[in-house]
Amino acid sequence: MAKKKAFGGYSICFKGCKDTLESVFGSAPIGPSDMTKKIWGYVKRRKLAGKK
Repeated sequence: MAKKKAFGGYSICFKGCKDTLESVFGSAPIGPSDMTKKIWGYVKRRKLAGKK
């Protein structure tokens, strides 16, 4: 069986990242939509995403 492509054709690799979740999201409670924005901002800044 062939491996299915990632949704949207993106793959994200966090290998070698040393940042903590607190450094990415902050220490205050946040909602799911803000969490999504912050994680994608982090991925884009670090160039962790790539098209498959």
